Amino acid sequence: MGLLLLTGAALLVHGYHPFAEDAEIYLPGIEKILHPELFPVGREFFLSHASLTFFPNLIALSLRVTHLRFEVGLFVWHIASIFLLLLAVWELSGLFFPDAKRARWGGVCMVATLLTIPVAGTALYVMDQYLNPRNLAAFAGVFMLARTLEKKYVRAFLWFVFAACMHPLMWVFPFSFCVLLLVMEAFESSWRNAATMPALFWLSIPLAPAASAAYHEAAKRHSYHYIQNWQWYELLGIAAPWALFWLFGKRAGARWPQIKRVSRVFLFYGLIYLAMALAFDLPARFEALARIQPLRSLHFEYIVMFVILGGLIGEYILRDRAWRWVVLFAPLAVGMFLAQRSLFPESAQVEWPGVAPKNPWAQAFVWVRQNTPVDAVFALDPEYMAIPGEDENGFRCRGQRSRLADWSKDNGVVSMFPPLAEEWWAQVQAQTPWKSFRLEDFERLKNKYGAGWVVLQQPGIAGLDCVFENTAVRVCRVP
Repeated sequence: MGLLLLTGAALLVHGYHPFAEDAEIYLPGIEKILHPELFPVGREFFLSHASLTFFPNLIALSLRVTHLRFEVGLFVWHIASIFLLLLAVWELSGLFFPDAKRARWGGVCMVATLLTIPVAGTALYVMDQYLNPRNLAAFAGVFMLARTLEKKYVRAFLWFVFAACMHPLMWVFPFSFCVLLLVMEAFESSWRNAATMPALFWLSIPLAPAASAAYHEAAKRHSYHYIQNWQWYELLGIAAPWALFWLFGKRAGARWPQIKRVSRVFLFYGLIYLAMALAFDLPARFEALARIQPLRSLHFEYIVMFVILGGLIGEYILRDRAWRWVVLFAPLAVGMFLAQRSLFPESAQVEWPGVAPKNPWAQAFVWVRQNTPVDAVFALDPEYMAIPGEDENGFRCRGQRSRLADWSKDNGVVSMFPPLAEEWWAQVQAQTPWKSFRLEDFERLKNKYGAGWVVLQQPGIAGLDCVFENTAVRVCRVP
């Protein structure tokens, strides 16, 4: 019951925005499976990701079996992913603090309160405010570590398989940590064996494709791939966990041997992935390799760090004093809530399924889904997700219609799949400079790409047949 209450509290604190940010990449794959007639144009910009994971197949299958409406199914999966992460953390903290229940709750409460805290400079949260493969891989990775610490290797392997099926990259970090843990404990020469772990990654360096000019344009928009572009406080996010794990190992002593075990391994783990990041990010000729993003290893590291940190605070500071728990976690929760409101100021904190969206851009996208032909092709400002008040609502995933390539999410896809760079760059250039477009420019897009519809900011452009408008947006036909 306690975990269910924490799940509900986490939802209210961190919010739920099912069609925001990277949902624009992941949800169209599900929608395409459920409705094959969707997205006749531009599907390569989301099927590239979908082809590397069973995530869209799993979600689509569950919706077909349960007959849940699409938005309801997404919400149920999101709630389940929060609950399963907290359950995994509860089990892991039980291994770290087997004789201290308040320490276990301290670890779980800390993770629940900090779900949407940024992970250094990786552009990741511990858990996103919408359903995506990273959320499912996150709880699987924690379960994998817990089963490895218990020496239940078959179960650990099954969680590894699930994580690998959900996300093509995020399984690597908990899996490599578990392997490193076993290697370091199996051999005396820990340094030598630990240093051999990234051998396969080093071997991949000569295979790095040469970056094209179009790919370089995409890569420039993802500065977080390159450690040399991180701010000082983001670099501190790499170093601080090392200091904390060193202190954890010292504090654990003989009372909590599992903390001592993982703390020692995380020192090596962090050094290995930092070395890989320096090797991949700094040489310009390896630009295309930076998309491997070795420092996403911090995501798994942060989860375990928060579990131990919260547990130690609960055991030694909060103890059995209820007011101390409130004094710590209430301000943290309020701070996280306010941070989410600043990110999505024009949207409801929780976008409940079946409730009409508050955001005017989202309202326009819903109208598009309900009132335009399935094969309609749209053009929007390539920077539309960055427009103030748009709140990073995805057009493809919410409107369920094809659109030309954008500067935001399609750019991210190109950074991971370089062969798409030329077509992406051609479409973006054809829509630039959007704010100066006139009727003849939209006619050119229609003739070249079949984009017979446009979504424009108010007040729009003369000469278009606008069939929907609200305070922020117009939806228009191109004559």
